[in-house]
Amino acid sequence: MTLTVAVQMDPIDRINIAGDSTFALMLEAQARGHSLAVYTTDRLALRDGELYATVEPVTVRDVPGNHFSLGARERVRLDGFDVVLMRQDPPFDMNYVTATHLLERIHPRTLVVNDPAHVRNAPEKIFVTEFPDLMPPTLITRDLEEIKAFRDEQGDIVVKPLYGNGGAAVFRLTRDDLNFGSLYDLFASTFREAWVVQRFLPEVSEGDKRIILVDGVFAGAVNRVPSAGDLRSNMVRGGVARETDLSPREREICERLGPALRARGLLFTGIDVIGGNLTEINVTSPTGIRAVRRLGGPDIAGLIWDAIEEKRAATRG
Repeated sequence: MTLTVAVQMDPIDRINIAGDSTFALMLEAQARGHSLAVYTTDRLALRDGELYATVEPVTVRDVPGNHFSLGARERVRLDGFDVVLMRQDPPFDMNYVTATHLLERIHPRTLVVNDPAHVRNAPEKIFVTEFPDLMPPTLITRDLEEIKAFRDEQGDIVVKPLYGNGGAAVFRLTRDDLNFGSLYDLFASTFREAWVVQRFLPEVSEGDKRIILVDGVFAGAVNRVPSAGDLRSNMVRGGVARETDLSPREREICERLGPALRARGLLFTGIDVIGGNLTEINVTSPTGIRAVRRLGGPDIAGLIWDAIEEKRAATRG
């Protein structure tokens, strides 16, 4: 089966192919004979109920500095493609939400991965709270008294934006940290939404495990270890990727999440686990494919395309 595939992504000339999961998916699609085109969200247009995009055909190469070639731009109806990969990076803001509404117009006639309605309805730091017994104590609020009471109960806490990404603006506060008031004021003036407050997990020094699930089934994992002197393990913040296996607790977490992910059409997800505690379910633009493969793990891009081809065949049949 050959497919026509449109990739909704950030500008392809700006990606770091060494760690970019979207690029890994594109390489695998091309190797299977699927045709590829790319576009950014600003090239979407809903005209009289029909969704259009100005796309560019693309070929990709795993060569740093020379990783793509583009064809001529063309305005096309997006439902003319077999598959659309929704792979632009967060922030999960109103532009992101609008893109999900637009892509919902063509799904599932055109298979959108992940399902845009459920991407919209499953923000990573809220969806995860459906599994409170798998998580550390967690509070979502912007109410000062609620945060004070939570810190009094938990001692060390972590504060982060509800719709943040990539480890940006993640802070640890101890019970007697004199920066608490100033940080509250900063967050209150910077973010209109609530933010996430969690008990600090000292096990983060041993790593924040990214576990990838394909159609709700464990596919691979990488342990991201923070650099010295930093709380954050995100690889864009200096975290180091290391080979890892799953503990029994982590396997239990995957088994618990699997049915919920499949039911929502969340085919490619990345969950974060620290010391056996689930902290996030990433559905917008999960990463980790290339790191897992580089460390000798499975070919997750291949597993994802196996699942996409199977679903596309089922809708055709």
